[in-house]
Amino acid sequence: MTTVAEILRSKASAEVHHVKPTDTVLDALRLMADKGIGALVVLDGSKLAGIFTERDYARKVVLLGRSSGHTPVSEIMTRAVRYVHSTQSTEECMALMTENRLRHLPVVDGDTLVGIVSIGDLVKHVMSQQQFVIEQMEQYITGGW
Repeated sequence: MTTVAEILRSKASAEVHHVKPTDTVLDALRLMADKGIGALVVLDGSKLAGIFTERDYARKVVLLGRSSGHTPVSEIMTRAVRYVHSTQSTEECMALMTENRLRHLPVVDGDTLVGIVSIGDLVKHVMSQQQFVIEQMEQYITGGW
């Protein structure tokens, strides 16, 4: 069973990009575009205050005709953040993401934010595991042991 900590170690970058609740939506979007990511955690000091995603932008800014340059992230972020602990399994993450239609999960240890996992991170891991099993079966079948 693979843990969230193992997924975080396998990521190319462990950096967690974030914004403050007072930052504008436009600032958050620029950071997301610059980093090529679809979500940012919102930190109030060191405390996890929310998460801002492309979905939040589309539904709470664009569709409502708000101004990205004048709207603070705090007005549209998702406040009820679902998160996982680094000791939890990837299966638990996938179940939580599927049940709640989430694409990103912050990872916390105690009160400390230690990372974020995306559905893409989990899919990449599952594909890697499946490839390993396939290679092992091929070696067994062809007598390559």
